[in-house]
Amino acid sequence: MESPLRSIRLAVRSLRRSPALTASVVLTLALCIGATTAIFSVVYAVLFRPLPFRDPGKIQVVFTTWKDLTSSFSVGNWADVKRQQRSFEYFVPAHGESFNLAGADAPENVDGARVGADYFAMLGVHPALGRDFLAEEDAPGRGEVVLLSDGLWRRRFGADPSVVGREVRLDGRPHRVVGVMPATMKYAVFDEELWVPAAFSAERLAMHDEHYLAVFGRLRPGVTVAQAEAELQGLARWLQTAYPKENRDRGIITASFMEELVEDYRPRLFVLLGAVGFVLLIACANIANLLLARGAARSREMAIRAAIGAGRGHLLRQALTESLVLAAAGGLLGLLAGYWGVSLLAAYGPADVPRLADARVDGPVLAFAFALTVLCGLVFGLAPALRTAGRMPHEALKEGGRSGSRSGSRDRLRNVLVVGEIAVALVLLTGAGLLIRSAIALNDVDPGFDPRGLVAGRVSLPAAGYETPDQVTRAFERIEERLQAVPGAAAAALVSTAPLEGGGSNGLVPEGRPLDISSAINSQRRLVTPGYFATMRIRLVRGRTFTVDDRRGAPLVMVINETLAREAFPGQDPVGKRVACCEPGPDGSPNWKEVVGVVRDVRAQGLDEAPVPEFYLPMVQAPAAAWTWDDRTMSVAVRTQGDPAALMAPLRRAIADVDPALPLYQLGTMDGRVVDSMAQARFSTTLLTAFGAIALILAAIGVYGVISYGVTQRTQEIGIRMALGARHADVLGMVVRHGAALAAIGLVVGLAGALALSRLIGSLLFHVSPTDPPTFAAGTAVLTTVAVLAAVLPARRAAQTDPMVALRND
Repeated sequence: MESPLRSIRLAVRSLRRSPALTASVVLTLALCIGATTAIFSVVYAVLFRPLPFRDPGKIQVVFTTWKDLTSSFSVGNWADVKRQQRSFEYFVPAHGESFNLAGADAPENVDGARVGADYFAMLGVHPALGRDFLAEEDAPGRGEVVLLSDGLWRRRFGADPSVVGREVRLDGRPHRVVGVMPATMKYAVFDEELWVPAAFSAERLAMHDEHYLAVFGRLRPGVTVAQAEAELQGLARWLQTAYPKENRDRGIITASFMEELVEDYRPRLFVLLGAVGFVLLIACANIANLLLARGAARSREMAIRAAIGAGRGHLLRQALTESLVLAAAGGLLGLLAGYWGVSLLAAYGPADVPRLADARVDGPVLAFAFALTVLCGLVFGLAPALRTAGRMPHEALKEGGRSGSRSGSRDRLRNVLVVGEIAVALVLLTGAGLLIRSAIALNDVDPGFDPRGLVAGRVSLPAAGYETPDQVTRAFERIEERLQAVPGAAAAALVSTAPLEGGGSNGLVPEGRPLDISSAINSQRRLVTPGYFATMRIRLVRGRTFTVDDRRGAPLVMVINETLAREAFPGQDPVGKRVACCEPGPDGSPNWKEVVGVVRDVRAQGLDEAPVPEFYLPMVQAPAAAWTWDDRTMSVAVRTQGDPAALMAPLRRAIADVDPALPLYQLGTMDGRVVDSMAQARFSTTLLTAFGAIALILAAIGVYGVISYGVTQRTQEIGIRMALGARHADVLGMVVRHGAALAAIGLVVGLAGALALSRLIGSLLFHVSPTDPPTFAAGTAVLTTVAVLAAVLPARRAAQTDPMVALRND
């Protein structure tokens, strides 16, 4: 170890003699390694950290398909497939549901899930307290038990172990707590905080329509995904034959649980990791240029060492040691910056990114940071080290006191590095520009309603006390009346799911088409009160909206959006046409509903999602089964002319006046929801823009460094030119042309790279082409301007050279 330690001591002493260079290199590396480590920690946590389940790679999510749409299972289809399949050790149903949790504190609405009794056995997770569900508890009338999540147990029950065995009330009904799940059970599909048995009734098990069920399976040992899918496809064909009315054209597919959990985030995170990697690459090129300049200045020192016996291997090792010492110092500071960066990303990243809160600097991330640090030291240190060790001693000694004989324009390696910096910077600038253009386009999208001054929340009625459809509708009508009477409320209405909340769907068959599932148009369903369209300010395009006369017993009516009108009645006036949907008539015949109006499209799924077919039904005419579909839950929408925040407490009091056990949850402004819906796009755009700006600055520094070094090396040449009559403008142009030539080559290479790589972010763009000409032109113009300005500063210094001073220094 003596020789390496001596090399490190020599490297440290050498670097201490160049404090400015050492500090700039270490700080640049710290910033870039820190940023790369922070982004990698997020990528690893979200995409690669193993799930805390037994053999998670065996867990599959099983879907049905219909008309190229991915769909859920019906309970009947699940039961039939489970009974016949042989590929899965477990084949478990689950579906999300919210529950009103009552207790000593104020009532709280909690997201939960109804699951099969073997759900946790399928995951391979055991309760931290108590026990799992028993098979006999997964039956009608026996499922009044509940498992709590660790978070709910701590928040609501103060982490009291004696909660096991205690009775709690969910939706007004007593449930016995049988266990508490461990803190690792937080990768919930429905963001649930409690679980109850599914306990399907015999009637529900015979239902092959109403597709709302998620299904999870654990592959048996030795069974491959391909084998399981082949079996499921055969069972799908059997379902089509056995139940053609409900299952015509319906298939079955599977997906990895992990892939399903993170699929939407994978491209965004890889783009960010690639971007920060490009920034680090530019930084390494800059540092290599600095070390090349330093090596040229130390050429006489290295020549003397070689002349007195130092071999090329020794000189190469010493130069690489200096680079690795710089990298190590930058890596240590970068690790501290990475800790800070991870905290920022976890705190300010989009709330819906799965497992983002688990991002941390742990073993795998430390290993990545170490490998990255070593790699950076080799990348920016190898070329200067080879240059230093490769020069013959007599060449440097013949140069006397001069720092080097080659002019900057002839130092091809330094020029190539700067060209590469410019090319990579253009790729980043173009990517950032495309995302910025996309964000501007997204921000300009009309959501189809006016979110300003609009407050929305959710209310769920428990089954106890609200068993019949009449009880449910009367309760919601009272709620609407109380909301309309709240001081400061200009208008109020109810809807089954407000925009940006998702929603249920039904198949609609327009009159004149075969009454068959193959004719159905899958459409989003919304139950609304008459004042909904006015409250949301959704414009009526044709016909009318609902009135108080559209009650139960009156002719059944519906309002449809423009997209559904075009698909159901192309080239026709849809008002007055009839549609079959949602429920059979008294004698089993179609239950026709008349289209009385068409409203404009609402981007209910998100501003970046195209409008889908959508229909509205009067709440009081809702099919009885709809309250089961929607869990007796409605969203409230209240418009105010004042401060929406001042309306929050009065709205909660208004709901409590109807029933003190009803919490008003997910309460917030629609403006806030619109902003939150763009959180992912905004997060990616902000980071990529920051990386692009850093790349631009580093590229400018690289151009300035190369041109400045070249001017220093060519001082004598410039003095001779000026002594022979060259004007200041001639010298200025000569130097700037050198910088412009480097920039031009870099821009050509960068444009080719940007055209190739911009397609990778195509899925992240909204109404912007990956090859958008204005964006490419703007990025090229900005980088050209910066590169030329970076060349002008040393060029002006060169133009002011005194010929006598330059010649005297020869």
